[in-house]
Amino acid sequence: MIIYPAMDLMGGRCVRLAQGRFDESTTYSDKPHEALIAFAGAGAEWTHVVDLDGARAGAPRQHDLLGELARTAPQKLQVAGGFRTAEQIDALLLAGVGRVVIGSLAVTDPELVNQLILDFGRERITLALDVKVVDGVPLVATVGWTETSTASLWDIAGLYANARHLLVTDIGRDGMMAGPNFDLLDEAVRRLPHLSIQASGGISSLEDLERLRSAGTSGAIVGRALWERRIDLGEAIRHARA
Repeated sequence: MIIYPAMDLMGGRCVRLAQGRFDESTTYSDKPHEALIAFAGAGAEWTHVVDLDGARAGAPRQHDLLGELARTAPQKLQVAGGFRTAEQIDALLLAGVGRVVIGSLAVTDPELVNQLILDFGRERITLALDVKVVDGVPLVATVGWTETSTASLWDIAGLYANARHLLVTDIGRDGMMAGPNFDLLDEAVRRLPHLSIQASGGISSLEDLERLRSAGTSGAIVGRALWERRIDLGEAIRHARA
């Protein structure tokens, strides 16, 4: 299982949100490049980077910064936030980004996203389906988590037979460090065997990571617990590789 330390960028600063609420952010650093170097020094081969400004706007806002980070980072970056066109994706892949994450567009325009997967390759695109669980049904949220669709995780994921990577986030767990939604992630691994599932939301301990690895998830996004030093990144990576 791959550990992805998470870096969320707002106005060029490293922040974390609570349950996706932009009005509840905590700033951890104003030097994202130094943070990437520290992650790589701890053994991280990937880092998950989110342009929160772009995610909220539904259009690029910090893609120049993402490109700069990709060109200089010692590890591979998986980046998200406001991607809507092939040109935007191509620019960052050319800058050195390892994978581009597509979220809202996967819900609103599956025909286009399937074409993007074909054009760029299934290893260069990660689908991100962020959900709010309502009456036991994981409904997909869009537009930086500000809107909830009527489509379920299973409805949308079923549209992507050629995809390879899927990031699943339970918004209710994100940034709360109360543990992941294991039932949801177990079901995702079982129902979507053609996809490599990355787990996100609520991871707060090595025990959480071990449970995710046992469930068959291919990756885990670790955010607030890492920034607040509740999880040691080097130890988590060693544990995930054991």
